[in-house]
Amino acid sequence: MSENATKGTVRVKQIASGNGHKPGQQATLIGLGLNKIGKVRELEDTPSVRGMLRKVHHLVKVED
Repeated sequence: MSENATKGTVRVKQIASGNGHKPGQQATLIGLGLNKIGKVRELEDTPSVRGMLRKVHHLVKVED
């Protein structure tokens, strides 16, 4: 595999609102590019993104 090969991606869909949750969780959703229920983002599969997803696992649906 070459250095220029693309990394894996992860598809994330917001399934619940961040309202009423801790401010850090709301900020994490914004950091992931999610701000409305039903919004879908394709993100790089990196350890930092995985950590953010773990923090808001109850608000998002993750597909590899």
